[in-house]
Amino acid sequence: MQSVTIPQTAVSNESSVAAPSASASVAAGSAKAKISEKKKQQKKQILTRERISYPFWFGGSASSLAACVTHPLDLVKVRLQLRSGDAPKNMSGTFMHIVRTEGPLGLYSGLTASLLRQMTYSTVRFGVYEELKSRFTPEGSAKPSLPLLIGLSTFSGFLGGISGNAADVTNVRMQQDAALPAAQRRGYKHGLDGMFRMLRDEGARSWFRGVWPNSTRAALMNASQLASYDTFKGALMTYTPLGDTTTTHFASSLLAGFVATTVCSPVDVIKSRVMSTSHKQGIVHLLREIYAQEGIMWMFKGWVPAFLRLGPQTICTFLFLEAHRKAYRNFRGLEN
Repeated sequence: MQSVTIPQTAVSNESSVAAPSASASVAAGSAKAKISEKKKQQKKQILTRERISYPFWFGGSASSLAACVTHPLDLVKVRLQLRSGDAPKNMSGTFMHIVRTEGPLGLYSGLTASLLRQMTYSTVRFGVYEELKSRFTPEGSAKPSLPLLIGLSTFSGFLGGISGNAADVTNVRMQQDAALPAAQRRGYKHGLDGMFRMLRDEGARSWFRGVWPNSTRAALMNASQLASYDTFKGALMTYTPLGDTTTTHFASSLLAGFVATTVCSPVDVIKSRVMSTSHKQGIVHLLREIYAQEGIMWMFKGWVPAFLRLGPQTICTFLFLEAHRKAYRNFRGLEN
């Protein structure tokens, strides 16, 4: 029987080819394992932080801080929505008109009422939303589904709109006051003074003037702002390497601000018109009047200043809120 001799060089070559191939396979497997482990850690991080129960008042505190930053933009938006006669028609013109006629401090007209509104409206809408979200989140899941988030945020926003309506009426009136003729000005000293003078002069019903369009707007705002923020934030944390960082919070809140402005613009215009008047006027009659005078574009009147106000306000609110949460986790030793 004839034996076959395999050259040593051939065996050596085959081994040298197989070795790198095996190394590459092991390296690829190791990389996949690391990616999988990183995703698991990110999911665990999201789940852990979503399960932490934060104080009820965090939303109101964060919104109040944001209001101090963005109040001038809110003032300009209201003045544009309620403009009449030869008042400036754009944001920059309105801004300069306020500075010329009222001075720089005029940009903060009605700030006390705005803070009072955030302490009532935003505390309720954020607090109720977070509480309901924690109750309805399935065990082992980072957050509820998007439809459930929208439902929870809509309900909490509606409650917030009712609780903050009196302060909101006062806020709109104080922001508009300086633009009125001297004989028509109300001259509220601060938010509480305005609320109690309304109660004394116009009765308890004045606190609920425009409550339905305001609560509807609050429900839409919450649904489009809070639910979209949680959705964008969850997506960025899950599908990008950003993690739970300030960049993620900024991007998520910017997108949420765009969504909220577009959804809320029509109701926001109606709310400002109803709250600024002292006489009764039905919503249907008001809609007919606005449509006859301004056409279909009334729905987006003041959209740009609204976004320039709501965008920064949304960003500031959520950045302050996440800062509150981080400080709370550090204080309780839960950050890591």
